[in-house]
Amino acid sequence: MGSSLRTKLIINFLIVISICGIVTTWVGVRLIGNGIIRQAQDKVRVDLNSAREIYLERQNKINDIVRLTATRLFLKQSFEGRHRDIIKTELVKVGKLESLDILTITDGRGRVVFRTRNPEIFGDDQRGCEIVRLALSEKIVTASTEIVTRDELMKEGKDLAERSYFKFIPTPKAKPRLENEVTAGMMMKAAAPILDNNNKLLGVLYGGVLLNRRFEIVDKIKDTVYQGEIYEGKDMGTATIFQGDLRISTNVQREDGSRAVGTRVSAEVYDQVLIRGLPWISRAFVVNNWYITAYEPIKDISGNIIGILYVGILEDKFTDMRRAAILIFLGIALAGVVAALIVSYFLASGILKPIKHLVIASERLAQGDLSYRVDLQSKDEVGELAETFNFMAESLNDRDEKLKKHAQQKIMESERLATIGQLAAGVAHEINNPLGGILIYSHLLLENIDENDPHRDNLVKIATQATRCKGIVKGLLDFSRQTEPKIELTDGNKLLEKALSLVENQAIFQNIYILKNLNPTPLLVMVDSAQIQQVFINIILNAAEAMEGKGTFTIETRMSDDDELIEIEFTDTGCGISEENIERLFEPFFTTKEVGHGTGLGLAISYGIIQRHKGTIEVNSQIGKGTTFIIRLPIAKEKE
Repeated sequence: MGSSLRTKLIINFLIVISICGIVTTWVGVRLIGNGIIRQAQDKVRVDLNSAREIYLERQNKINDIVRLTATRLFLKQSFEGRHRDIIKTELVKVGKLESLDILTITDGRGRVVFRTRNPEIFGDDQRGCEIVRLALSEKIVTASTEIVTRDELMKEGKDLAERSYFKFIPTPKAKPRLENEVTAGMMMKAAAPILDNNNKLLGVLYGGVLLNRRFEIVDKIKDTVYQGEIYEGKDMGTATIFQGDLRISTNVQREDGSRAVGTRVSAEVYDQVLIRGLPWISRAFVVNNWYITAYEPIKDISGNIIGILYVGILEDKFTDMRRAAILIFLGIALAGVVAALIVSYFLASGILKPIKHLVIASERLAQGDLSYRVDLQSKDEVGELAETFNFMAESLNDRDEKLKKHAQQKIMESERLATIGQLAAGVAHEINNPLGGILIYSHLLLENIDENDPHRDNLVKIATQATRCKGIVKGLLDFSRQTEPKIELTDGNKLLEKALSLVENQAIFQNIYILKNLNPTPLLVMVDSAQIQQVFINIILNAAEAMEGKGTFTIETRMSDDDELIEIEFTDTGCGISEENIERLFEPFFTTKEVGHGTGLGLAISYGIIQRHKGTIEVNSQIGKGTTFIIRLPIAKEKE
């Protein structure tokens, strides 16, 4: 027993610790993993802000260059016909110094006057460019990122058109597209009006930087934000400028180590950023690796989405951190399980030892040794259990002694009652015949004596008291008779109706309302009809006397809940019976009636009859409200 219980305790301890360890590990890993990912997402969100600032800084620089150059004196003079030879020299110098890909002048109608990169091409109309149109119409300086067609790029220089051309490189998870190449370019562009001293529009100066295959912006983002951090031979942080969904400027590398220009963004990012115009801050597949990424749309001056600005952190580092956290938590959980195993062994042993003492004590107690006691001095629950056990043993010992004394008393009383019963039966038999003679002769004398004779009253008294004595003798004989009942199949409802018909016409029932609620189907029982009828009559007459001839008497018959017994219930509205009298109600010679109105044997005889029929009789009563007798008898069963 001890070994088995010890094993169960240890196993239960292990189960609890294991479940706690697994749950703790799972929750810890999820919290740490989610925390790491959240931190990474927060970082790329901040990194995207930094990348945007670097991007806009370059755009603003182009804006400032164009704006300041448009205010220089040599440009104004060139429109007045002076120093035209200076334009080429100065503008070319500005373009090279500021690393501009284009720097071009138009007249007041938007027609090109001079291109620094390709001066042979001029005269074409640039009012189709929105920023040039605003400089012409509003006389304001504007800057934006624009998509420039291949034809416009060819006017500025063939090399720019070649830089803008991309044939799509197959990219995992990219969204399918019908076309497989791009010829237009994406350019940071600024335009400023050229005004004379009277604020009259002379022309427009516009310049820009073609972003296609130009990497200083994305490399500056990587160097500024990620400071060239490397993880397992790969750049920890990357940045990209997309034209639509096409990488045109990036430091994300392909498998061969080259920049991944010509590859495309994943389909899920495409839908989020380019279609819905919303930022994407989550993990995404970038060319050939998973990154924690941040994307946001790039819009032109009209608000059209033309590209994407991206920053991302390599996910491998965070995956490895999460894996390390899992291993640490698993190690802690395993160590906890081992420690729990050791602790549970000692705890189980400490619990089982006193329990074993209690088991031994219980066995001794079961064998009848009520003097055995448990000697445990612990102050815990087991010690309290031992004290309770000792108290229980002491109580059982005291109760055993009391039961022995009570049993001895009952045996003596039973023997005495048996002796009295035998004596009473003998006496009854002996005096029954003389009593019969007294009754016969007293009645003969009454028949022959005159009614006015002064001795007549004495003879009446003799006859009355002799009749009473004969009733007592008959009761004694009935009480002492132990003959087996004559069993026959009987309907309880019919038996009750017959008993009621024998008494309901008596004078005492004239003012009693009898309410019958009998079971609609026959209640078949195997009983001695005469004896059971005697019981019914006794209870009915007792009820009438308790109601003093007025009230409601209810009789109900039914099947018991388990369909094994029939129940006959008699309820009167009489004076009721006190609780102390109910306990003695079925004792021989006990009666609450006045002297001369009962022998106290009726209910005792009824009780004996019901017991011999293997039934029960139950009494419920309340003083002043009435009494209920319930008789239960087993139903008649077919013989198998």
